[in-house]
Amino acid sequence: MDVAIIAAVFPLVFVAELPDKTMFASLVLAARGRPLAVWFGAVAAFFIHVVIAVSVGVAVFHLLPHRVVEGVVAALFFVGAVYAYRSRNDEEEEASTTVNGGALRTTATALGVIFLAEWGDLTQIITANLAARYHDPLSVGLGAFTALAAVAAVAVIGGQSLMRVLSVRTLRLVMAVALVAAGIYSVVEAAIG
Repeated sequence: MDVAIIAAVFPLVFVAELPDKTMFASLVLAARGRPLAVWFGAVAAFFIHVVIAVSVGVAVFHLLPHRVVEGVVAALFFVGAVYAYRSRNDEEEEASTTVNGGALRTTATALGVIFLAEWGDLTQIITANLAARYHDPLSVGLGAFTALAAVAAVAVIGGQSLMRVLSVRTLRLVMAVALVAAGIYSVVEAAIG
C-alpha cells in the first residue's frame, strides 16, 4: 500500500463526487430518513463500485501496452474534464424516493439508489483510470473508497450548508482543471514511456 497514491487519489475523487448526483441523493435520502442508515447504504454501494472500477482499471493495464494505456487514460481524463465542467445539477430528482420504515429498509434504499446512480459515473471512471495509471489497485481503491465515504458523510451531516457556501459550478471547474492536469501528465508519460 502506497500512502502517496492514496493521498493523490483521495482529493481527485472527493472533489469529483461533491457536486455529483449521488451526493445529492444521499443528502435527500438523509433528510427523509435515518442519516446513519443512509450513510451505511451509500458506503456499501460505493465499496462495490470501487471494486468494479479498480478491477476494470487493472484489467485494461494488463491487456494493453503501456503507451496505449497512458493514451487512453489521458483521453478519458480530458473527456472527464469536459463532463465535469458541463454537467448539470438537476440530478437531485433521482433521489426523490421517500424513505420510510426501519434502519434496514433505509440502508437498502440508499444502497439501491446510490448503486444505480453510480454506474458509469465520473468517479467510477476516474477510479478505473487511476488504477490503470498507478498499477496499485489496493492504494487506488482505498483512496477512492475513503473519498466517497467522506462525501457521503458530508452529505448526510451537513451537505445543504456546504452547498450554500461552495458553488457547484466552482467545484465542477476545480475538478475539470484537475482532470486536464492529470490528462496532460498522462500524455507526457505516454510520450516518454
